[in-house]
Amino acid sequence: MLKIKLSRQGKKKHAFYRLIISEQARDPYGKILELLGSYDPHTKELKADSERIKYWIGHGAQMTPTVNNLLVSKNIVAGKKVAVSKLSKKTREELAKKTADVAVAANKAAEPVPEVAEVKIEETPVQTVEVENPAAATPEESQQ
Repeated sequence: MLKIKLSRQGKKKHAFYRLIISEQARDPYGKILELLGSYDPHTKELKADSERIKYWIGHGAQMTPTVNNLLVSKNIVAGKKVAVSKLSKKTREELAKKTADVAVAANKAAEPVPEVAEVKIEETPVQTVEVENPAAATPEESQQ
């Protein structure tokens, strides 16, 4: 699938971006199909070939959420802005699962702890047996 996306260029702390079209899985810094424009986030200046962008969209190319919001705000493409998430879909699902697990654990912790039933232990009296001659009480001594 083709995607219109941004490719970071420039120096450290002074970036500018190229608006490119390439395969979705391809590295944005490698081989591209076409350079569609550039964007300077410091001056908020966008230079884009709107005819070529509309051509590629007409042929089934998708836009990243950031590019979509940028083109909608500059009135190059009609549509609505979309929510931008820096996390991948898999990471978002894992994060949602973890937060749900934490919420479940918090709910369990908030539940009242059942009271422990008291256990009564009855003491039975011990019977003591007195032996008169302890030496004769053993079987070996009694035989002699």
